[in-house]
Parts: sequence; structure tokens; C-alpha cells
Amino acid sequence: MSSQPRDLLTRLAAHLGSVVLGKPDQIRAALTCLAARGHLLIEDVPGVGKTTLAEGLAKSFALSFARVQFTADLLPSDILGAQIFMQQKGTFELKPGPVFRQLVLADELNRAPPRTQSALLEAMAQGQVTLDGVTHPLPKPFTVIATQNPQDLAGTYPLPDSQLDRFLMRLSLGHLPPQAEAELLVSRRADPMLSFQPLADTNALEALQTAADAVVVPPEVAAYAVSLAEATRRHAEIDRGISTRAVLSLMSAARAQALWDDRGFVSPGDVRAVFGPTLAHRVVLKSSASGSFSRDEATHLLAELLQRVPAPR
Repeated sequence: MSSQPRDLLTRLAAHLGSVVLGKPDQIRAALTCLAARGHLLIEDVPGVGKTTLAEGLAKSFALSFARVQFTADLLPSDILGAQIFMQQKGTFELKPGPVFRQLVLADELNRAPPRTQSALLEAMAQGQVTLDGVTHPLPKPFTVIATQNPQDLAGTYPLPDSQLDRFLMRLSLGHLPPQAEAELLVSRRADPMLSFQPLADTNALEALQTAADAVVVPPEVAAYAVSLAEATRRHAEIDRGISTRAVLSLMSAARAQALWDDRGFVSPGDVRAVFGPTLAHRVVLKSSASGSFSRDEATHLLAELLQRVPAPR
């Protein structure tokens, strides 16, 4: 395999690291998600760089970008758009909503009612929206990055499993390391996104995604992924293990992960690297835990499974 995908990913990670300080692992995971054609859910408290990361990803590839602040009174048409009657022409024409962008930031997604949340389902699953019986394709590539605050749950509508399953990965940024936060206080005097420039273009992103699609999954690695899936289904503390679609998502992420090491095949290490971020939001625990605690507990259980299930050499 050409080293071009790896080189581009490395340069993009450094480029994003100039505005999202002290978060190299999260930047790497976000780029992996984008290369795998996936949607990303970021759960964290306000003010830790969620919006900056999303906008930085869009600007890095010169993607069209829209940010939608989800609120309790947001309507599906505020996201999708509507068919408007043009009196002079005597016909209806589409007035596209913000979803007709290549990267959409759905900020605080869980603050919108279920009807509005579900307006994104068709777009995320099929890359299209249907208005008044007419189907409209969305631009390619198309990615949704959604955020939610796992601690401030008053007046929110928890995302249903069907919605969570549409996100390839779930990440948490966390607070900056002290040294990076001190550097930020000294150096940052203006919004860094004002001077942030693209490093690549849409064609480069599509080439990355095509390269990830071409990565081969060896039979022994496929068997390893199935063994991990079976382990989640038999775990005493997990009420519902991962589905077949979740295993497919795991392998999509692992293919993109292999690009970082310039490999044309998926290794067990690739599967292990993306296992938690890809699956922790998909398992349902038997305990009554909810919110961020549930996600943290699920991440801990999945990490234990990785230690128990033997990996092929």
C-alpha cells in the first residue's frame, strides 16, 4: 500500500493539534472515524474543545460546514429544509436546510425532542433526506458530528439505541493536561479557527476513504472480532451485547486504523485500538447506571474482555 494515506493522516493530526491542544489520541480517533465514513458522537462537558475539533476537521479538508444548536423547540424542517412554493414559477422548490453540508455539527443533540432527533436518521444511514415524498441526495462525503453533555441531563431526551447505533465512534475529550492548558493561556489571544487553513481537500478525504475500503480483513482477524462480539453477548453484566451491524462498524473502523501503520490488512491490534470507542455506546448493561457513568462502565467492561479473549498472532 502507498504510504500516502499514512503521511496525510500524520500531517492532518499535527495540523489539528495546533488548535486542539493536548488531545493527540482523540484527534487520531476522529480522523480514523472520518476515514471510515463514520459519524462521531462526542460526550463531554462544555468548553473542552468539541466544537473546535469539529470545525477543524471540516476546515482541514475544505468541507462545507454547518453548526446546528439543538433546542427543545427545534423542528425537523429546521434541519432538513422544506419545499417552498415559488409563486412566480408555480412550482415547489427545495429550500435546503443545514443538513445539506458535507460536515454537520449537531450541538447538544439530546436537547431536541425525539421527532427532531430522528430527522437525522435517514441522513446518517443513507446519505439522503425525503421531503414530501421526494428523495434528495446529500453531498458526498457526508458526516455528522454530534455532541451532548453527559452531566446536565435536565430537560434532555436520551438518544434511543437506534440513533446511537448510527454513530461509528463515541469519544470524550476531557480537560486539558496542565502543561497544555498553561500554554493555551499564554499563546491564545484570538480565535485560532480564524487563521486555520485547509491542509487537504474533498478529493483527499475521498481518497482516504477509498484506501480504507481497500484494506483486507484476514479470516483469523474476522474470527477474532466475532469472538469478541460473542464475549459481549455472554457477559454476565451486559444485558445486550453488540449486534452484527456493530461488528461491521468495528471492522470499518479497524480498516481505517490500519492506514496509520501503512498496512493493507487489518491486524488484531487495529481491532483492539478501536474496540472501545466503536462499541462502548452500543452495549446495554444490566445495571441501572445511565449517562456518562454507564458509558465509562461499558468501556471498562470492554477493556476487560480484550484481556480475556485471546488474539491471533
